[in-house]
Amino acid sequence: MGPVGEALPHPITGEPFTSPVPPGSGWPGDPASARTPRARTPADVVRLAERATLAQVDARSSVCSACPRLVSWREDVARTKRRAFADQPYWGRPAASLGDPEPTLLIVGLAPAAHGANRTGRMFTGDRSGDWIFAALHRAGYATQGTSVAAGDGLELHGARMVATVRCAPPDNKPTPDEKHACAPWLHRELDLLSDGLTAILALGGIAWQATFAALSDLGWGIPRPRPSFGHGVTARVTTPGAPATTSGARATGPGRNGSGGREIAVVGSYHVSQQNTFTGRLTEAMLDDVLARCRDGSGGAQSHTADGVDPL
Repeated sequence: MGPVGEALPHPITGEPFTSPVPPGSGWPGDPASARTPRARTPADVVRLAERATLAQVDARSSVCSACPRLVSWREDVARTKRRAFADQPYWGRPAASLGDPEPTLLIVGLAPAAHGANRTGRMFTGDRSGDWIFAALHRAGYATQGTSVAAGDGLELHGARMVATVRCAPPDNKPTPDEKHACAPWLHRELDLLSDGLTAILALGGIAWQATFAALSDLGWGIPRPRPSFGHGVTARVTTPGAPATTSGARATGPGRNGSGGREIAVVGSYHVSQQNTFTGRLTEAMLDDVLARCRDGSGGAQSHTADGVDPL
């Protein structure tokens, strides 16, 4: 971690923090401590993600420094800041996943925004995209409030969890293929840990759609052949490969678990909640509410594909 600036008050707690924020220094919701092991190479990410509990994935991913370009960018942004937030500390670290540790819905996004989650330390928090997704999650009954301003503002998710395909803010919102590959083990491990309770995965945008199917394929899930192309409302039904791990790292057992898998989960596509889509009307509140309703009932909707091909329904 490079040089830090002066300590500035957190917008909710008033406690002073330098930018970037040192792990374990008291930032609201910080999953890491000063002793959390740090991945410094892609090989470290693989090693630290493997067999990690969900809490360990959150903590370890939040201090990851495996991608030098992303580390340099996120920390430079944290030190220079945007003028509108010059009086606030910036998180300047990878954004851990957010939400229920035993969700039925997993929401997959791309990467933190430079002045959103890279500033607030919480996914989709502090920017216009967050205004849209949390308002919709509140309407759907997943979020306790419809706004997400800063970590520590009281927001909670119930039944839903948000993950990013890349956990550091990338320049121009464009991570490289190598950076996406280096970050993938964190997503893989979360999917492995969470799959037992999931009924739906919502992919926000084409990149998240592609990353989701790449991860599911790597983990041995049953996925449609050929893979369905991304589109708003497009749904694919995938199947789990076997008894998944629990959030503590143990393997799940019980009725209906014979090791052969077969649990069906709907993967639903949605246009991303970016300003480019919401300001132009390409994505409307009604469209977002519709895909969340499909995720809620687990059906995925009418335009579906299964691991055996196209579903005629």
